[in-house]
Amino acid sequence: MLETPGQQVESPVIIEKIEKTNRNRKHYRVIIVAILLIIGVIIGIKHVMHASLHQSTDNAFIDGHIIQISPKVSGIISKVYVDDNYKVKKGELLFEIDDKDYLAKLEQAKASLSAAIAKKKGANINVRLTDITSSASVKQASADVDFSRSSVQAAQEQISVSQSKLEESQAKVTAAMADDKLAKQDLRRFKGLYELGAVSKQQLDTAIANSQAAKARLNAAKKVVESYNYSLNQAKAQLKAAYAGIEQAMGQLEKANTVPENVAISKSQLETSDAEIKRLQAALRQAELDLSYTKIHAPASGYVTRKVAENGAYVQTGQVSMAIVPANVWVIANYKETQLTNMKPGQPVILKIDAYPHKKFKGHIDSIQYGTGSRFSLLPPENAVGSYIKVVQRVPVKIVFDEQLDSRYVLAPGMSVVPEVKVK
Repeated sequence: MLETPGQQVESPVIIEKIEKTNRNRKHYRVIIVAILLIIGVIIGIKHVMHASLHQSTDNAFIDGHIIQISPKVSGIISKVYVDDNYKVKKGELLFEIDDKDYLAKLEQAKASLSAAIAKKKGANINVRLTDITSSASVKQASADVDFSRSSVQAAQEQISVSQSKLEESQAKVTAAMADDKLAKQDLRRFKGLYELGAVSKQQLDTAIANSQAAKARLNAAKKVVESYNYSLNQAKAQLKAAYAGIEQAMGQLEKANTVPENVAISKSQLETSDAEIKRLQAALRQAELDLSYTKIHAPASGYVTRKVAENGAYVQTGQVSMAIVPANVWVIANYKETQLTNMKPGQPVILKIDAYPHKKFKGHIDSIQYGTGSRFSLLPPENAVGSYIKVVQRVPVKIVFDEQLDSRYVLAPGMSVVPEVKVK
């Protein structure tokens, strides 16, 4: 192909422009690479500085108190007032257990207590009555003993007198018998002399009269002896009766002297009544508590979760019927032990919750657990073995929110969090 003169003239100009354009492109590329390199260095420096000033982990979750609700008494649920995820206030009634059995037990406890109080009043009266009657019995028994002793003394004196008179009358009987014998002998002699005419009729009559008088005196003396002998026997019988009276009075006195024991027994019965009243009062209070336990109230404000309580269901004592999650929550972040070098309570934290990626929450470190998570696990690791492999441990760090949480954000235990602690 033939080239024209005009084309031969323009070719060097075009080539020069192309080369210039290429040179400019290379220059721009160098500038762009330099700018990108500078930006990368800046970002890298910023990242390194940020990493040296902050510690972050994705092994973190929202935590909070989960209050298990279980009844203190067993029975059939008569009414449930809440449902799942229902917001309740502290003291709000959650559900009720049928209280008929507990009302009956309460009335029974009241009746038992009233009976025990009445029994105590009777025991108190018995103590006073035993004290009074026992004291009177002691006085009466002592008086009976003194009277019986005086009766013995009187009977002994009567026996002595009767014995003396009996002896005296017996001596008179002996004398009367001698007189009677002499009178009979004189009468026989006078009768013989009268038949012989030696004595007169008058002398004989006198001898007869003397004999009859002597006999009368003998009979009288014998009757006196019989009388005193009877009196003596009576006195002996009185003495025996007096001794029996002493024994009986002494027995009564010994029985009456058991006053302290009787009073002690009565007081013991009274103390037993006091103890029984206290026991029944405790039983009454327990019955009142059991009745109050049929109404289950919320121990704290929060949200109802895991509700299994239903109308008509039978629940046992301690059986979990629902749970309440209070609104107060915090974050448990499981940091590696190598991240705790400069970490301490009070340091600020930025919290990113997976459920709200565009929202940053502010908080601070509340405390650091004194022990790794694995140390408090159900099966702690056994490190004293030959196959030990060192593993970086994680330590739970409690982080609390600094701001009042907006009700629009549902922050429930178990939700994932990425905390970033500013350590420097």
